[in-house]
Amino acid sequence: MTRHFLALHDYTKDELDALLALAADLKYKQKAGVPHKLLDGKSVALIFEKASTRTRVSFEVGVFQLGGHGLFMPSANSQMGRGEPIKDSARVMSRYCDGIMIRTFGQEIVDEFAKYSDVPVINGLTDLFHPCQIMADLQTVIEHKRTYDGLTFAWVGDGNNMANTWIEAAAICGFKLRLACPAGYEPDSNVMAWAQAKAPGLITVTSDPKVAVAGVDVINTDVWASMGQESEQKEREKAFAGYCLDDALLALAKPDCIVLHCLPAHRGEEISDSVIEGKNSVVWDEAENRLHIQKAIMATLIK
Repeated sequence: MTRHFLALHDYTKDELDALLALAADLKYKQKAGVPHKLLDGKSVALIFEKASTRTRVSFEVGVFQLGGHGLFMPSANSQMGRGEPIKDSARVMSRYCDGIMIRTFGQEIVDEFAKYSDVPVINGLTDLFHPCQIMADLQTVIEHKRTYDGLTFAWVGDGNNMANTWIEAAAICGFKLRLACPAGYEPDSNVMAWAQAKAPGLITVTSDPKVAVAGVDVINTDVWASMGQESEQKEREKAFAGYCLDDALLALAKPDCIVLHCLPAHRGEEISDSVIEGKNSVVWDEAENRLHIQKAIMATLIK
């Protein structure tokens, strides 16, 4: 049976830890100039229905470093963009390629693609989940804190795909997570219900960012209006007043707290320039680790 990477809830803690360990090893090899052509002769289709900087570059470079060939496919330039049924595209492309990555809107798109694909499908981002990014975040936490065990994490901002995936990660890996979201912008209720059933008491939601970040080890945030929500920008600016991760809010966390942001950042909105450029920020390591964890995911799934 073909294994895919669509959401973290499809994986156990041990399986996620194995991916993180492989990512660390591949990062070491890349830095040391040690060849690791684990996808030699393999081709990976990279389908983009949403614009991208980090996802596109990290996947293309990652496939290359693994010795494979990445095919960049904007959906507008393919038959998918002209309305070809997803199941038809999946059946055909899985006969050409050894793996497929999709960055799109609805989670149902990657789920259906995986259902009809004979090769591994990787979720590069949907409106519901962003599993590759959270895995890169966990790799970054391990690099700076040695482990995620026993840490307390805070999420400040929209209950979006990042928040949903952090909830899954906390429930699977067993660390405490506090989310601060304005009323009406909470995480997905089904994701929360699943996580609360799996790990009761580990995950809490508040509307007060100060409560969420008090004494935590890791703070993560994201833009207030994601792609496709640009028309809500002004409305969201009002709703998220007081949710900026600035020096005053950061001061409530532990002195050695690390700050994460998946980028791109709207400096002065969800995060201040002084925080993202400050001593607690590890966002550049975080961005780099997209490359390494995605290489680990591809190397594990694509045979």
